[in-house]
Parts: sequence; C-alpha cells; structure tokens
Amino acid sequence: MGIHIIAELLGVDETKISRVSQLRSIMDRVISLSGLSVVASSFHQFRPHGVSAVYLLRESHLSVHTWPEYSYVALDIFSCASEEKAFKAFELLVEEFQPKTVKKKVLRREIDEPREILHSS
Repeated sequence: MGIHIIAELLGVDETKISRVSQLRSIMDRVISLSGLSVVASSFHQFRPHGVSAVYLLRESHLSVHTWPEYSYVALDIFSCASEEKAFKAFELLVEEFQPKTVKKKVLRREIDEPREILHSS
C-alpha cells in the first residue's frame, strides 16, 4: 500500500516553526523539490505561536504540527506511490529544520491475504 514515515524533530529553531508564513515557505519548497504533487493544503495558526499544516497529496498526505515553545515538530508523511519521494521529502525537511535530534519510525502499509474472521456467540 505504501510507506509511512512518522518523525519527531527536536531542537528546531523556533523562528522556523512559529508562523504559517515561514512554515508554508519551507513546506512548499520541500514538496516541490521532492517531486510530490499537492492536491490541497490547509494551515492553522495557533496563538501565541505554533502551526498545524496538512497537505493532501496525489500520493497520500504530509502533515506537520509544531510546538515552538519546545522547539518540537511532529511530522507525518504517507505515500502510496513513491517511497523515494517520501524519503526525499523527509531528508529535505530535516535539512530545512536542522533539528538537534531526530526520532523516526517507518511503517510499511500492506494488505495481508484476506482471512476469515470467526465470531463466537
């Protein structure tokens, strides 16, 4: 089905993740350079700071949630089309945000053979 990259970026410069305008610029650049295709995007500016951003992609989705007060970014990239583009986007985001610490999990989304599920009464 696809590749799902879930990451936490810690020690990120708060000026890069506090406002929609700065984050949108980074995200748009990364998505373009990675070759992913945007269908739609939505941003929410929290007060006093922090942003949630979601990109609906032809390949699936990319989301970012920021906590500038903790220099923290929660990142989620799912691609059902191209592992290469998903990993490229991840690498570019790490380059842009320059976190001190990266925690990453990679899930391979797969459909197993159909199984009959038995229910007892």
